[in-house]
Amino acid sequence: MKILLTNDDGFDAKGLSILAKELKQNGHDILVAAPLTQQSAKSHSISLFKPMKVIEKGENLFAISGTPADCMILASQLLVDDDIDLVISGINAGQNMGEDVLYSGTVAASIEAMFLGYRSIAISLASYEKQKFITSARYICDMLDRGIHKQIEKEEILNINVPNLDYEDVKGKKVTTLGHRIYYNFVREEKDDKGDTVYFIGGDEPHWSKIENSDANAIEQGYISITPISLNFTKTSSFHKMKKWVKKNC
Repeated sequence: MKILLTNDDGFDAKGLSILAKELKQNGHDILVAAPLTQQSAKSHSISLFKPMKVIEKGENLFAISGTPADCMILASQLLVDDDIDLVISGINAGQNMGEDVLYSGTVAASIEAMFLGYRSIAISLASYEKQKFITSARYICDMLDRGIHKQIEKEEILNINVPNLDYEDVKGKKVTTLGHRIYYNFVREEKDDKGDTVYFIGGDEPHWSKIENSDANAIEQGYISITPISLNFTKTSSFHKMKKWVKKNC
């Protein structure tokens, strides 16, 4: 297959490099279009009023001075033909589960690929330390060999999280729902060089609620989590009450 790789950790991130190498060894043609610099938690932002550069860093390797969503937009217009079979965003350094998919640049790039008409997968490694990216890379190659990309429907992506285990220690795969995370000490107070009080968002590791069949539960149990995601935010179950209110008040 011809696969476009992107991420939010940057074009030279370890996870992306290992994934590209493993995919090539499995016979896939790879094109990389990823951010020039770290873009974690940029969500789906795009650079409307900022000039961007597309910098060739190697053979079929391009760094783009924008967000992950920018990378997909520019790549689709400037770097690829219509023969891309699949977009993979990752391997992200850290999990993208539960509500974090709303903040994730990794997931946003995958969703932008979906908007542009490509089949798309976001893949993340659920650890920030001693990361075993090769496990994620080998498993995505295994899943592609078994045709997982053919299961992706229009207006959906697959959000995959992999436990930070050796390949042979992963227990299997589960199709999951998004979980729910709670952050404690989420806002951190510090002093800058002038002695002024400044604040940082980001504190302790998240605590994941014990929700049956959630992505977080699967990861905790040593399974790969596969969550189909779509972007239909319309809550149709509320139509009836809202129509009654509109009829009465408008």
